[in-house]
Formats: sequence, C-alpha cells, structure tokens
Amino acid sequence: MNSVRSKRLSKWVIALLALALLLPAIPAAAQESGSGAITRGDAAVLLQQTLGLESPKALDSFTDVGVSDKAAAAISALKQQGIVKGDAKGFKPNDPLTREQMASLIVRAFGLHDNGIQVNYKDAQKIGKAHQVDAVRLKQYFIVDGLTFDPKHRVNKNEFVTALERAIGSDVEQQGSIPLTDLFRQPAQFGFQASPDGKKIGYIQPWNNRLNVFVKQAGSSEAVQVTKETDNNIAGFAWKTDNTLLYAMDKGGDENYHIYKINADGTGRKDLTPYENTRALLVDGLADQPGYLLVALNKRDPRVFDVYRLNMESGALELVAENPGNISGWMTDHDGKLRIAIASDGIISSILYRETEDKPFEELYTTNVGDQFSPIMFTYDNKQLYALSNVGRDKAAIVQFDPVSKKAVKTVYENADVDVSGIFFSNKTKQITGGYYISDKVHYEFTDADWKAKYERLQAKLPGKSISFLSIDDNLENIMVLAYSDRAMGTYYAYDAKADKLTLIADTAPWLKEESLAEVKPVTYKSRDGLTLHGYLTLPKGADPKNLPLVVNPHGGPWARDEWGFNPEVQLLANRGYAVLQVNFRGSTGYGKAFLDAGNKQWGKAMQDDLTDGVNWLVGQGIVNKHKVAIYGASYGGYAALAGLAFTPDVYAAGVSYVGPSNLFTLLDTIPPYWSTQLQEFYTRMGDPVKDKDLLTAVSPLFHVDQIKAPLFVAQGQNDPRVKQAESDSIVKALTDRGIDVPYMLKANEGHGFALPENQLDFYLALERFLHRHLME
Repeated sequence: MNSVRSKRLSKWVIALLALALLLPAIPAAAQESGSGAITRGDAAVLLQQTLGLESPKALDSFTDVGVSDKAAAAISALKQQGIVKGDAKGFKPNDPLTREQMASLIVRAFGLHDNGIQVNYKDAQKIGKAHQVDAVRLKQYFIVDGLTFDPKHRVNKNEFVTALERAIGSDVEQQGSIPLTDLFRQPAQFGFQASPDGKKIGYIQPWNNRLNVFVKQAGSSEAVQVTKETDNNIAGFAWKTDNTLLYAMDKGGDENYHIYKINADGTGRKDLTPYENTRALLVDGLADQPGYLLVALNKRDPRVFDVYRLNMESGALELVAENPGNISGWMTDHDGKLRIAIASDGIISSILYRETEDKPFEELYTTNVGDQFSPIMFTYDNKQLYALSNVGRDKAAIVQFDPVSKKAVKTVYENADVDVSGIFFSNKTKQITGGYYISDKVHYEFTDADWKAKYERLQAKLPGKSISFLSIDDNLENIMVLAYSDRAMGTYYAYDAKADKLTLIADTAPWLKEESLAEVKPVTYKSRDGLTLHGYLTLPKGADPKNLPLVVNPHGGPWARDEWGFNPEVQLLANRGYAVLQVNFRGSTGYGKAFLDAGNKQWGKAMQDDLTDGVNWLVGQGIVNKHKVAIYGASYGGYAALAGLAFTPDVYAAGVSYVGPSNLFTLLDTIPPYWSTQLQEFYTRMGDPVKDKDLLTAVSPLFHVDQIKAPLFVAQGQNDPRVKQAESDSIVKALTDRGIDVPYMLKANEGHGFALPENQLDFYLALERFLHRHLME
C-alpha cells in the first residue's frame, strides 16, 4: 500500500486522461448525471490506465472477451496481475459493475490490508463469499459512513472514479503535499549518548521497522548494531560502563518495562528483570559500581515499587527498601545511597529522609494537593537538597533545602511568569550555573559567565533553533546538543567550545525540508471568565488566513502542556489545509499553582470551555470557518474530543478520540495498580466517584451519546494499561446501537498510543481521510 501512495499523484493524472478517453463511450446523458452504470470492461480499462500496466501480448484471458474487444488488453493485464479472476463462466465485460465487484478490484489493485477498523454490515449475508473480505477492506480504507454495503448496487462512472481517487489518495493529497510516510517515518538516527570514557557513541536507529541500538567509535561513521529486537521498539538506553549498555522495552505496549543489559559489540544480551506482569524502573545506574544497579520493581505488590540492589551477573536481588504501601518515588545521593522517599496518599505528600542507609526514613516535609515539593538532587556534599517547589508561592522555583532545619534556605532560580523547569550545574565547580523555563519557547539563563558566553556562541551558530543539551564534559569544552524548531525534527551536533567548532553528527529527518513546513506561532487569548490562555496556532503554509477549516488538538494529561517544537501531527494537518489550535487550557502545567488548580473538577466544563473559547476567538477574527471545525486528541485529548461532541455539539463538525476515556467512573476504577498511591489526587482533580457521582455522570460522554450528532472516529490499543479498551468499546457500542456508524480502529499489539510504525501509518492515513470527508468534501 505504501508504495502505491508514494506514486499516486502521477497515477492520478493518468487516471484523468484515461477517463477522458472513456467518456465518449458513455452516453451523454449518463455523463452529465453520473448515473450511468459503468461496465466491467470499462472499469478494467480505467483501472489499467490508472495503474500504468502494460498490455500483454496474449489477449486470451477469458473465453467471452475477444481480441477485438476494446477492453481485452486491460482485462488481460489485470488478470496477469491477479486483480481480476474468473472461471469458465467468463468475465462478462458488458455487465454492469457491482459494488462488491468494485471492492475486489480496488482492494486487489492497491493491496489494501486490514488496518484494524471494525466493520459490521447489516447486509453482510448478501455479499458474495468471494467479495466479503474485500468489502470490509474497502470501508476500512475509505473511511465512509454507512452500516449497509448494498453489494449488488450498480456502480456509476462517478462512483468508480471517486473510488479510484480515494484508493490513490489524490482526494486528500494534492500536488505539493508532503507524503504521510515522510512525516511519520521513524527518525534516521536519534538519542545520541557518549560512553563514560567518551570513546564510543550510542544511538537509536530503525532496523526492520523497529527501533534498535547502534554503537560507533567517536569520530567514525562505521557502526555496530548492538540490539536486534524485532517485535517491539526499544524505549530507551543508557551506558552502564564503557563497554556495557542498558535498555528498556515492554511487550505490545503493556508498559511493563524490563531492563536489559548488552555489550557494546552486541553480545551478552540479558533480561535483568525477567518477571511476569512486573514493571522495572531504574533508580540509580551506580556509575562507580560496574556490576550493580538500583532498580524499583512492583513484583511483590503490583501497586507499589520496592527498591533492590541488582547483581547484573547473577541476577540476584538484594532488598534495599521495602515499600510500606504509600511510597511513590525514591531518590539517591551522589554516592548512590538511597536517602529520599516520597510518600503520598494522593492528597498529602511527604518527603521522607534518612542521613544514612542504616537509619530509618523520617518525615522531612509535608505538602497538600496543589503544593509541589519535588527533590531534584542533593548538593554536592550530600547534605542538602535542590528541589522544585511552589510552597508559599504560585510559580514553582528551584530552592535549596536544609534537612536539619527543615527549611528552604535559598531560592536558587525563579521566574515571575511561569514555573521554572530545571537547572544546570557543574561537576567541576560543584555549583549551580543556570536554569531554564518554558513560556512560548524554552529560555535559558546562566549565572556562570563561562557557560553564558559559550551558550551565546553556540546559539549564534544555530539561529532560529532551540537547543537541548545532551552531554557536557566537566571542563565545558565538549558539548553534544540537539537543535530543533517548529519545522525541524532535530539535528545532533558536537560542539568543541575550545575551538569554537560545531560538527554535524546526524539529522533525524533529512528527507523533510523546513521550507515546506508550516510555522507554529505562540498565541494568547482570554477565556470567558477572564483567564489568559496560552497556546499555539499553525496555519497552512502560504494560505490566506481567512475562513479556514480548523482542527482543535488538545493535549493529553491533562496535567501536562503543549510546547513549541516539531510535531508531525500538526504538520500533517497544516499540510492538508487545516488551521491547528493547541491550547494549554486551565489544568495544564507550567503556568503556576492557581492555573493548575483552576482545572480541578472541570473536566468537560471550564476546561472544555477554554477550547470552545479558542474556536470562537478564531472564528471572530475571520480566520476559521465555524462550520468546518473538528476536534482531535489523544488520552485526555481524546476525552476532550468526546466531550466536545457531546457537550458542545454545535461547535464541531467531526471528532477523533485516540485512546480517550468515555466513562470517568470506569477510568478511575481501572487505573494502573502502580498509580494507586495517587488515587486521592485523581479524586481531588477529577471528582470522587461517590461524593461527586452527579458531577462525573454529567461530564462522562458515554452517558450523553444522545447529544452527539457529529461524526466520530475512535482509535484504541488493546493492551492500553491507562485507558482500557472498554472505554472505546463502550462509546462505539452506544453510538452503533443508535444506528450511528463509528469507524473504530483497534490494534492488538499496542498500548496507550500506537508505537509501531505500521500502526501509526494506518492511523494517520485513516485520520486524514476521516477529516477530509467531513471538513473538506
């Protein structure tokens, strides 16, 4: 299928020429109305021209197709390719083409496969046995509405040409469109990390359509493939020693990650945490202890993680700290000693501390919901803590905290407008050297003059790009960075600060050209109750910003935020002619405590109003056509799509829910067991199933399907541990029971979002077709 799509625009031109040749053979009245049934022979001619198939020398495909028949060459060419089939009864070239016959022609010609969309026809028993699978494939690929297939319907010329256009994709992609396969192609290389001695570089690269680890000598282009995983992508890796790597991988998206070790030459692969239904977390790589790791495992109790010292050679586990049932996180000091535990009942959080590992943990600091105190690291003498805190303030800052006095003794870094995100520090001077925050983009501020000067020189070499620092040596001379933008996935560079020399390492997506992509512009507007909302607006490149179709794309979480940068979904939508609005609605992180708390118990209410207000703002400016607005999101964004269709049915012309919950009661009842310590926080921010029963009923889209009138597309991973398959099953069934056809893509080997490239392509191909049907046609 993908090879067909990459060539389809040129084939579309051929198809149009073929249609011009065919039209004289169709009566004029039928040409005008498009109601004249197309014959099987005429369909064969048009299909041969569309596919660009050469006519075979022998024209003896069927006994009832003579060599002088105008369709003889086309029928023979299609039979040679296995596209048309027949027996002694012949081809019947002058018979009208039926819909079930057309389905088989199109599916065989373009190699349409099962993309996971559930298809049930009320008249399935009327479809000929030979055409049943093809009838399903046709609907899966075309994303058309209707619970009946009408297999014996006589296809007219317009219907057949439309089917060809949809099979080729020319109805969605126009001249100059960026192929979907380019936008969602796996990065060429990414995740570069230097070994501890700096002599080797590890990175991730696709192999057999799966992400694997490769290693090369620094300065060399020759690489060794270290891993050869074929079923699942590697989620990430890290160097353990100069010659040993660790990597994490789950199975089919179930998020039960195992930690593996492997040598840099690809030998010695070993699953270090081979426990069923268990999730492994790396607590500390213990850089000074080559044969050991500190890991957290929930194998004793799926709800909580205990910490173990893992012998990498024998696999033996030594318990370092048993979770009493309320610990949600652990932290070590610079010597790898486990000295911090974060306890929580979901409402009250406590930081537990011990001076040495032979002493019990004692309560150090306690916060309530809304207050944040998150330890980042110990000071270099292991006596005090750096923490991200909003205690006593609205915007989170970096503070230095003294465990003896149990007080913050110093504000290290803060910003008046937004939460700060992190700090920079020097292992050489053992000092904090700067910090960064995210507003419209990432912003860095350095207190160390040397760091500041080198950053400014580096930024001058990469104009228009944001920079992510990946590694910095102790002397601040060898720096590895990723430079990216809204129109560039990212390029890796090595910067020799001493020589002021920037060297290209790799471009993650060299096939994408920045000049063909759309700008993502930060925007602000006011909500109906006066809040200032921040977000990003992307307009189709070169389009007149008037009366455009719009896709509202709310982020997941919802306790997260959108950031400026490259987003292939946004670029796909903009390239297909849509304006795209991303809103950091109330309840999003990064804008302070009050803004986060403003989202409490506002799912489907004020949080949804923030999205609606964004639509009205754009409509009011004349940028957006109010009749052509869709909403698409994943996870919480999927919920927002369902809520938008159910609670503001006049705002949206279509909606797409990707792993989105439909029933907040069942969502809360089936959260992963290892989130159980945060359940009370979910109740505080979403609503308590008992105390707030009426609220959760009012904002669960499943109970309001009678208000949904716009078309809906649903996608779900069968192994999703966060939003269970039942969430999507339920909303689809409720609508189907009302006679509403809902395209529903279910992938058996995926979890909370599709990770495998073949599944991603299936989803985004269906997404662009669904939106095109309801916003463009």
